[in-house]
Amino acid sequence: MNPEAIAALIAATLAAGTPLLLAGIGLLVNERAGVLNLGAEGMMLMAAVAGFAAGYESNSVLIGFAAGALAGALFAALFGLLAVGLSTNQYATGLALTLFGGGLSAFVGLSYVGKAGNFAVAPKLPFLSEVPWLGQAVFSQHPSVYLAWLLTAGVAWVLLKTRVGLVVRAVGESPESAHALGYPVRRIRFGAVIFGGACCGLAGAYLSLVYTPLWVEGMVAGRGWIASRPHVPAAPAARLQRWTA
Repeated sequence: MNPEAIAALIAATLAAGTPLLLAGIGLLVNERAGVLNLGAEGMMLMAAVAGFAAGYESNSVLIGFAAGALAGALFAALFGLLAVGLSTNQYATGLALTLFGGGLSAFVGLSYVGKAGNFAVAPKLPFLSEVPWLGQAVFSQHPSVYLAWLLTAGVAWVLLKTRVGLVVRAVGESPESAHALGYPVRRIRFGAVIFGGACCGLAGAYLSLVYTPLWVEGMVAGRGWIASRPHVPAAPAARLQRWTA
């Protein structure tokens, strides 16, 4: 395989992996807080249709991403209300959210089927995109790809190096101890769920705005299931069902 083909393969891999990275980092925060959300597929589908509709009508990628993040956060809030607020079964609630999101997105997006986004082409990174081979392989991506990398680094730093991350991990690993110290366990978990939903929303919007700028029913194609594969041991998530403080 020649160097140009390898560079093209790397570039395609980075572009295809971005929605998994965005959704995965949001769901990781959920799981660190002790919540397992299996509704990522539904949230990404709703975000994809909301992001495409907003971007298509406004001809703005930024508005499309904002709409996608908002749609994902709203669907996550519904999940949080049920699973965190009312202590329903997390697995059943997540699966129901996926089914609901799949059906609702298909209905909402009927008028946008077959329409292609006429979004402005993202500017290339100056100088870096002109570097031989490396520019084609790494530095010719949409800016949202690099923002996903920065978000990943930021979340890792917050979880591992800050007091906020310590509290989130404590809530997931030992909710009884965190509650005894005065931390509002349910509110912290609800906030983590909202953050995870917003990240899934960005992932869905990326699919319909950047990766394939159009809307097709079921276009997430299982990426939500891949991203929602448990990143931490299942015990903390299961403990939420037994903890009622």
